[in-house]
Amino acid sequence: MSITEELRKRLEEAFQPGRLEIIDESEKHRGHAGYREGGESHFRIIIEAEAFAPMSRIERHRAVHEALGKDLVSRIHALALQIGA
Repeated sequence: MSITEELRKRLEEAFQPGRLEIIDESEKHRGHAGYREGGESHFRIIIEAEAFAPMSRIERHRAVHEALGKDLVSRIHALALQIGA
């Protein structure tokens, strides 16, 4: 399973989002630290879910990181999050 597929699976299971976009931005970072040939090193995630409504911005980010797990996050060089309720 690709990293993109793992991200999608874990986020859908944890939050049942109304909107989920996972964008592989790796190619924009070619030649920079953490870039891997074939991509899947730099991601932007746009997610909206009711579960985030009562949370602060920091709580939302922590919840996403927890849902993804250290094993998956450690395989990603950069992760930009846009989280809404």
